[in-house]
Amino acid sequence: MNANAHGHPHGPGEENRGTAFRGLVSRVRHALTPHSHDSADKTDAALESSRRGMRVLAISFVALTVTATAQAVIVFFSGSVALLGDTLHNFADALTAVPLAVAFSLGRRAATRRFTYGYGRAEDLAGIAVVAVITASAALAGYEALRRLIAPQDVEALGWVAAAGVIGFLGNEWVARYRIRVGREIGSAALVADGLHARTDGFTSLAVLLGAGGAALGFPIADPIVGLLITVAICFVLRDAAREIYHRLMDAVDPGLVERAEQIIAATPGVTGVAALRLRWIGHELRAEVDILVGHELTLLQAHAVAVQAEHQLIHHLPRLRAATVHTDPDGPGQADSHAVLAAHR
Repeated sequence: MNANAHGHPHGPGEENRGTAFRGLVSRVRHALTPHSHDSADKTDAALESSRRGMRVLAISFVALTVTATAQAVIVFFSGSVALLGDTLHNFADALTAVPLAVAFSLGRRAATRRFTYGYGRAEDLAGIAVVAVITASAALAGYEALRRLIAPQDVEALGWVAAAGVIGFLGNEWVARYRIRVGREIGSAALVADGLHARTDGFTSLAVLLGAGGAALGFPIADPIVGLLITVAICFVLRDAAREIYHRLMDAVDPGLVERAEQIIAATPGVTGVAALRLRWIGHELRAEVDILVGHELTLLQAHAVAVQAEHQLIHHLPRLRAATVHTDPDGPGQADSHAVLAAHR
């Protein structure tokens, strides 16, 4: 930045001295002033993500409740025990929104001296609860299928039962798509897992539909056989949901995110290399810790300025990154010695 850009013409020598002085003052001010980018704009983005999550939970809760209520009306007229089980299942599944809503509410709370990273991990705990519900659903579906295979039961009012199966499938599939889409957009593994759970419920409703179709064709055993197949499908969905929550609990991230972060840092002026990079999810927000290499001839203030610029570039170009801690190491003579000292103290 030169002086003319501010409208103050100077001679060449004076301009150079003024520019150097202002640059020094600017760097000192920046060094002595907190420079966190995890402030108003990032907080607003985090709160907006939580609001979207709460909105998804509220809408999907209403959708599943309406679906289960419509099925309950058909249960009353048809007397179908199978449909009754699916209806009760859908009512129970609507309640899985409760732990997620609690998690999103906790996630809005500010960090404390005990919970210095905030309460974002509550989403992962809610994800465990969702996985537990999927597991219970798979166990219940398998038990009912085996019980009906051993002791088949006649199904009455097959047309109404089939219609209820379609209603259950459409309601759950809509909720599943909605939850999975928004969950991936805001980075919430728990919301994605709950969307996968809603998809398993749609499969359960399809089992009622296919079982009713088989009974209409004179094969009452079709209902429990289809129920067993759906149980297997639920187990596959359970595996995917459990793996996603496990990865989140173990601080796993998409390798593509790591590569993208490395590219962003490497493109920052003054950075000669990336010594270490760590990313982790806290709720639906990313945090980064980076060790960068800078020229060994740089002063402390110059190295600090490079670190600030690397932090700035990361936060503004890596999706859902809320905060980054950047450490600088000298790249050149003495680098190996300094790294050895650091390793000895770690």
